[in-house]
Formats: sequence, C-alpha cells, structure tokens
Amino acid sequence: MRIGLFTDTYPPHINGVSTSVFVLKKALEKLGHQVYVVTVNNQATKYQMEENGRVIRVPAIKTGIYDYRLGSVYPIKVVNTIRKWKLDVIHSHTEFSMGIFARFLAKQYNIPLVHTYHTMYEDYVHYITKGYFDKSSKKIVEYLTMFYCDKTAQELIVPTKKTYDLFKQKYRFDKNINIIPTGLEVERFYQENVKEAKVQELKKTYELMKGDFVLIFVGRLAQEKNVEFLLDVMKDITKTKKNIKLLIVGSGPDKEKYESIVKRAKLEKNVIFTGKVPYDEIPAYYQLSDVFLTASTTETQGLTVVEAMAGGIVPLCIDDEAFHLVVVDELNGLFFKTKKECRLQILKLYEDLALRKKYANQARISAERFSSKYYAEGALEVYRRAINEGRGNRYGWFQGLVNRMKRR
Repeated sequence: MRIGLFTDTYPPHINGVSTSVFVLKKALEKLGHQVYVVTVNNQATKYQMEENGRVIRVPAIKTGIYDYRLGSVYPIKVVNTIRKWKLDVIHSHTEFSMGIFARFLAKQYNIPLVHTYHTMYEDYVHYITKGYFDKSSKKIVEYLTMFYCDKTAQELIVPTKKTYDLFKQKYRFDKNINIIPTGLEVERFYQENVKEAKVQELKKTYELMKGDFVLIFVGRLAQEKNVEFLLDVMKDITKTKKNIKLLIVGSGPDKEKYESIVKRAKLEKNVIFTGKVPYDEIPAYYQLSDVFLTASTTETQGLTVVEAMAGGIVPLCIDDEAFHLVVVDELNGLFFKTKKECRLQILKLYEDLALRKKYANQARISAERFSSKYYAEGALEVYRRAINEGRGNRYGWFQGLVNRMKRR
C-alpha cells in the first residue's frame, strides 16, 4: 500500500503528534508498505526533500502559539511530486495547513482520506483569545473540527474513549470512529536498553543523591498541562520530606513563570528544571525517577505515561479519562483527584518499596500493549475500509454525504 501522512509537526520538532506520525511511518514500513510524509519546515523557509523524496517539508510561518508553524494550504510546487506517488490513501494528522492540503488533494484526485484527531483544541483556545471571548471561540473550534472531520474524512481515528465520547456525545458525530491508541517504540524505554553510564551522568548533572525519591514530569510547560498543581503539591510535601524531588523535563511558554514560583517558595533544591531534552535521551531521564507524575486534564492519550510505564516507572495521574486506557488504579499505578490525594499517594509510594515494585512490574507489562506494530496494524484496517468505501465513488466525500442523507 502507498500511504501519505500529512502533518504540521514532524521530527526533529518533538511533541506527541510528531512522535505518533514518526512511529507510525516506521511501523508501516516494517510491515512492507511505502510511506510518504508531507509536513512543514520548522528549520527554514524553503522546500526540502528528504529520504529519497519520501519526506517533503513545506515552507511555514510562525504562529506565535508555542513553536508551531503553519505552511501553505495548497503548495503548488509539490503537487505534481505527490501526484506521482500514486497514493492509495491519505492519512491526515492535523486540522490545519497540511490537513487542509490533504483534504484538497484527496478530493481533487479521489483518494480516500483518513483523519486522526490528536488534540483537544478547546483546551488551547486561551493561547489566541488571552482570556477574552473563550466561549464563542470554543464554538468556532467545534464548528471547524466538525467541518474537517465530518465533511471530508471517510474514517476518523481517535486514541481514547475520552475523545470518542467528545465526538459522539457532544459533536453528535455520525460516521465511523475508530479507537486506536497511539503506539510507541516501547522497547526504546525498557530499562535494559538504556545505558547505565548515561543515567549516572545525568544524576551527577542534576545532583540527585542515592537517597532521593524522584518524581518526574515530562511535557510542555504550559497552562494546559497543569504544572502549577504539581508545584503546589511540592510546596506541601517537602515540608516534611526533604529528599522528595520533582524533575521537570521540557520547556514551554510558562517555564519562567514556574521557575519564579519555585524560587519564591525556596524549592530550588527540590524542583529541578532540565529544559528541552532531545527525544533520543528521554528514556534515560525516566530511569532517574521512581514515579511519573502528571496533573494534566487536556490529554487525548498521554504518550509520556506509556513511555514511563515502559521504563518500569510507576504512573501517578490525575483522574482523567484519557489515562484510564493505560493506567489501572492499584494495579499498575495510582490516580488522584485533589492536591491532598496527590500528596498522600506520593507518600504511599515513598514509604512502600514493595508496592512500588509491584506497580512498576505491572506498568512495564501494560505498556507492551501500545507497541508500534499494533498501532500500524490498527491503522491499516482503517485504511482498507476507507479504500473499499471509496472504490467506485467518483464524487468523493460529496457523494458520500448524499448517500448518508438518503439513508436517513
């Protein structure tokens, strides 16, 4: 099968969507398929061709939202190249520039379109509105999301039931919705595959002592990740447990704000900011920790939780449905709802090594379900269904819409 992946973010730019697309590409290729990527160029304002012409980077402009860029919605310069690929299916991973481009190409050349909804955009409106007109802006986001997913894509993929429920219950989506958890190269995070020398080097860098109990957060330092919640917990818990430390891995627009909070609370020895870390080094950072901690309620899946679990690190998560697909309370990790509960769960794990080891072992086993192979196989099933649905349909999504209206 010849598959085109369209995305606004791709390595070396790293985030959850970028990782998802990269892992899917490699997994599909291992299964014998030809995979092409169309993405934006985060490094330069020019076209770039990579991997013998199988990866095209389109010039893009800064959006002012974190470090995201948007490219042309119809870069004519690459249309002929993409047409020569003779794609069997297009799989879009964004609702914006490259996603719109994917939609145009799918319609123009009658190619089946599959879309994965990765991001709960309503939780990111504040970046644009700055607190004004949030309600009306969220309605616009809802409309645009439904327009892209309902009027164009033949098949929709979501990573969790949380996102499934958003489309079925709130958006009243009447097409197929396929729940396929995003996969990872989980073996990269296994403890035995991480160089011990690198772990020891990092311990020295961040002055982590043998008796320290280390919590780790990995992600973007921004409002929607609820990092301030974690800092409030640390203010309380370090009053009695001086050897509990929080390692915050990542960067983002609110990094300086969080550093100021830590400084005012005199927590510099207990809360450590690493800044942005190369993705290939992340497995070693997990091995610095005893517990993975997150209070984010805006995840569609939370890939960092799976990464940590693959590394044998116990997940401690806020009780959000996005994490229920991965974490089973008191089997392979723990949940909390309030800051008090979070503090008590941390102390529970801190004081009970046997319990921690039990959860860590189960976490490792659970993470294996999210391998890249299963991810690719699930996507392929959806591709085949989209191709069969579109076969013989000369008018693409419009005729499909007419057919659905006739059935009502």
